[in-house]
Amino acid sequence: MPTAFAIAAHPDDIEFVMAGTMMLLGQAGFDLHYMNVSSGNCGSTEQDAETTIRIRRGEAQSAARFLNATFHESLTNDLEIFYEKSLLTRLAAIVRSVAPTILLTHSPQDYMEDHMITSRLAVSAAFARGMPNFPASPACSAIDQPVTVYHAQPHGNCDGLGQPIVPSLFVDISSVIDQKTEMLALHQSQKSWLDRSQGMDSYLLAMQQQAAAVAKLSGKFAFAEGWRRHSHMGFCAESADPLREVLAGYIC
Repeated sequence: MPTAFAIAAHPDDIEFVMAGTMMLLGQAGFDLHYMNVSSGNCGSTEQDAETTIRIRRGEAQSAARFLNATFHESLTNDLEIFYEKSLLTRLAAIVRSVAPTILLTHSPQDYMEDHMITSRLAVSAAFARGMPNFPASPACSAIDQPVTVYHAQPHGNCDGLGQPIVPSLFVDISSVIDQKTEMLALHQSQKSWLDRSQGMDSYLLAMQQQAAAVAKLSGKFAFAEGWRRHSHMGFCAESADPLREVLAGYIC
């Protein structure tokens, strides 16, 4: 069975920019895997870190079940996602165990460092999947499985300096926007946090507006998620574009 692995920074990031595509891949017969590198411990102004971790882990597990995806535990905390050996070796072990055909992760350009560094870690972990001399932790064998890496749109469709980021591939998620909204709503703890910290007066509406803005860039769909394919070198064949092939009926 082909496998798709979504690797994001925080609980609810997958829901904002990747979940619609994941749902369509699931409908196409893919085995789905769901991971947030961070525990989301800073995502509250009302609860302490330990309580916040417990709440957000439960919400993320519920979201993974909603997606019918395998849940993978977080590796660190908010604002502690650094491009360093310990995190990379641990993430490399997970990528080897999952052996994804498609890997979805953040944009290399975004408004937040956690997102951008998660993107770098995910790309490097995928690159190291076939290197037997790279010491994954826990130790595990390298794999030959080709993987195609795709980067999601940043929030607001701009980089941290406000410059537009335009996708090269649009996935029509209009048929699953209601399910995507329901999946994001499972992260109930974020309703007040996102309002206070980032001015999202309704995080569900903010997600839908983001999907509508991406769709407007496509000039074709009502709601969409945008993707850019990472370089094939070290990952897959030059012609490999499984997202476009598998979801051909939803792509422009």
